[in-house]
Amino acid sequence: MQYRTFPGIDKPVSILGFGAMRMPTKSAAPSDIDEEKAIAMIRHAIDNGVNYVDTAYVYHNSCSEGLLAKALKDGYREKVFLADKMPMWCAVKPEEGGLDAIFQRQLDRLETDVIDMYLLHNMNTPYWQMALDMNAVEWLQQKKAEGKVRYIGFSFHDTPEKFREILDAAPWDFCQIQLNFMDRDFQAGEEGLRYAASKGIPVVIMEPLKGGRLVNNIPPTVQEIWDSSPVQRTAPEWGLRWVANHPEVMCVLSGMNTIEQVEENLRIMKDAAPNSLTADEVALIEKAGDEYNNKIKASCTGCRYCLPCPMNIEIPRVINIYNQWHVFHDAIASKKYWELPDDRKPFNCVGCKACEGKCPQSLPIASVMREMTEIFQPEKLKK
Repeated sequence: MQYRTFPGIDKPVSILGFGAMRMPTKSAAPSDIDEEKAIAMIRHAIDNGVNYVDTAYVYHNSCSEGLLAKALKDGYREKVFLADKMPMWCAVKPEEGGLDAIFQRQLDRLETDVIDMYLLHNMNTPYWQMALDMNAVEWLQQKKAEGKVRYIGFSFHDTPEKFREILDAAPWDFCQIQLNFMDRDFQAGEEGLRYAASKGIPVVIMEPLKGGRLVNNIPPTVQEIWDSSPVQRTAPEWGLRWVANHPEVMCVLSGMNTIEQVEENLRIMKDAAPNSLTADEVALIEKAGDEYNNKIKASCTGCRYCLPCPMNIEIPRVINIYNQWHVFHDAIASKKYWELPDDRKPFNCVGCKACEGKCPQSLPIASVMREMTEIFQPEKLKK
């Protein structure tokens, strides 16, 4: 395992981190985690050098933290940096009880007294304003002073300008951004990565493979690019190595959901040193990213923040089909559309846009629902 050392962080951090947002489940319900498989995966990763584990209050319908508590028993808690997050969209709800109540709930779920890496979750323009209104930064600093958290940061989904504003607003110990070879100029992007580095702030990376979109159902034109390389690597290896190639990156989170993915990522990251790719390899990877950008119309990562939909539409599933249709125009995408239950199909959208306010990618979800209906069931369009 490769480790990265940054000033202000007391020990080296593994370049591969375990993201506990996409763990295996026994059914379609996110809360129905397959505990035996998930615990085995997490412990196997730690046994092989991973020392950063990331969760959040809302992951797996608020069941991720409890699963991690079980996985980190038997001495595993002491082996890792444990990361968790404060969701401002929950903190503003009176029934949640405010910042202190949510934080105590997290400590209880995790069965720990201290959270190593604590972030304001999904900072964008509205959520940052909520944080300011609730004095959340000062609250974080107080928790750090009390020894309840060790390092304070934020995860981010908004414009480069907003990233700079938030990064400059407090003495952050670290931050977390979305970055992959397709999203080089999206949200904070490489520009934000470099700006954080200029301030001496280490960066954790999420969505390095864009929720798996960069390694599944690879378009033929992208596969041709991979096949043209003198050095043959798998799509996950190209993607993860591109992110890890940046010396500014402290840790790359991967939402692994099979033991095979854990094994593959461990293999890839064991020698994913900074600046280890050649200039030609970097150019090849970024050419593949450009090809994806030319094809995919809605950059959904499957984070599920848009749910629940008031009309019960399975928004991430619909957008995934939407992108597959525009990339492939094939029978598989059509079949997946018709497999949707009628009460979950996009024609049920009433255009309330509640989902759009929660989407980290700022996707025009209501327009996507209408376009999908136009493609497959135009007779269902609401006038």
